Amino acid sequence: MARLLEVKGVSKRFLGLWALKAVHLHLEEGEILAVIGPNGAGKSTLLNVISGLLRPDGGGVFLQGEEVTHLPPEARTHRGLGRAFQIVQPLPELTVRENLLVGALFGKPGTSRREGEAWVERVLELTGLAPRAEALAGELTLLEDKRLELARALATRPKVLLLDEVMAGLRPKEAEEAIALVRRIRESGVAILFIEHLMPVVKALADRVVVLDYGEVIAEGPYEAVAQAERVREAYLGRRA
Repeated sequence: MARLLEVKGVSKRFLGLWALKAVHLHLEEGEILAVIGPNGAGKSTLLNVISGLLRPDGGGVFLQGEEVTHLPPEARTHRGLGRAFQIVQPLPELTVRENLLVGALFGKPGTSRREGEAWVERVLELTGLAPRAEALAGELTLLEDKRLELARALATRPKVLLLDEVMAGLRPKEAEEAIALVRRIRESGVAILFIEHLMPVVKALADRVVVLDYGEVIAEGPYEAVAQAERVREAYLGRRA
């Protein structure tokens, strides 16, 4: 399988403290990769570096073989990188359909309105938002908000989708529906990298897991193997040599 995303030796420092230390990871075509770790491990910093919100102090980010380390977020979006955030911020005065059309038209330069509208219809069906297409974004439930955040990212037609704790705040039944949606997104041809605190969600979704602690990768592999690794257990339980 082709590697769609590669992070090579990425480091990031804030006020003399290393938030990321020479992090390496990759995401392959058709894969769902989870990045987990204790609070303060560097997970959100990593996503911010990958998406272009932060510039690394070392290392590089490569998307479909092209280095994008010094490109702004919108340029990475144009090259096939989408991101859904934990805190949902739709355009509340626009309808669900209009929110998605904004993403479809600006996510890929040169997209005609007809092309954008056709893609929006596909995204509405994929995410289950078709019945709410004409509702104002400001009138949605929390679960619908989460679906809209995913849909807005999908509207840009990504090859790689970054998910930042999109299950946060959902009840168990809602989380099950969100898990099913993420699986449908993968089946549609999108590779996914997500960060998540809820281990049942990680176990249900991830093909592979990368564990961060103090900005370093301390384990990588299938969920069951990673969950039993001594360094991972120590990181989460707070027992350090």
